[in-house]
Amino acid sequence: MKQVLDKLILGRYLQGDSWIHKLDPRTKLIGTFAFVLVIFLANNWVTYGLLIAYTLVALLLSKIPLGFFWKGIRPLIWVILFTVALQILFTSGGEVYFKWGFLQVTSEGIINAVFIFLRFVLIISFSTLLTLTTAPLQLTDAIEAVMKPLSIVKFPVHEVALMLSIALRFVPTLMDEAQKIMNAQRARGVDFGEGNLFEQMKAIIPILIPLFVSSLNRAEDLATAMEARGYQGGDGRSKYRVLNYDMRDAIAGLSLVVVTILLFVFKA
Repeated sequence: MKQVLDKLILGRYLQGDSWIHKLDPRTKLIGTFAFVLVIFLANNWVTYGLLIAYTLVALLLSKIPLGFFWKGIRPLIWVILFTVALQILFTSGGEVYFKWGFLQVTSEGIINAVFIFLRFVLIISFSTLLTLTTAPLQLTDAIEAVMKPLSIVKFPVHEVALMLSIALRFVPTLMDEAQKIMNAQRARGVDFGEGNLFEQMKAIIPILIPLFVSSLNRAEDLATAMEARGYQGGDGRSKYRVLNYDMRDAIAGLSLVVVTILLFVFKA
């Protein structure tokens, strides 16, 4: 569990001056959602190769080491491999390499498993790129701007954007807090890596309870701080950070449109 906490990068922001960092947060947010949808258009090696190349270019432009993204994917690798195994064992079609009862390994199943694996990796990498290159406050402004049309139907856009931003912001904080609690429990003789699965699950309880209490206390302190500063919601509030599109955003949007067109062209 310690390794998972050390390698989890969801919600972390790395300050930088790369081309990706300088994009408008709305462009990165909309682009990430659009890319996730576009991934499902790929259904052959050419289209997946195109998506891999596009993702690699985006990661290189961020100037963040590729190994950093791999360390972020590793905690989820068992979930990905489990999904891949299901695809291999339960997908029919093509040449049969192995069959035992209702389980079988076919050429079609292996190909689909590889595609599922690539799809997971691409989605995680692109989503991670969004949080690594976008400050939490910028992400809040982007979410609020994208959801602004919903205010017509009295949807609490500002409050929802604030909640999402706070939740994302405190993911690394809670991970650090969990690490401190684990170190304190180890000093008291708790071993989180020994025993069977049931015993390891029982060992997590001394982490969850103090972490839950700490989260409630942190939430109460945050609410008190916001109230002391006169926070009254989004009505009538001005913006200190004004979002503006520029040529970089136009190029980024155009590149995604080109990739989408190429996916339709090469789609089987």
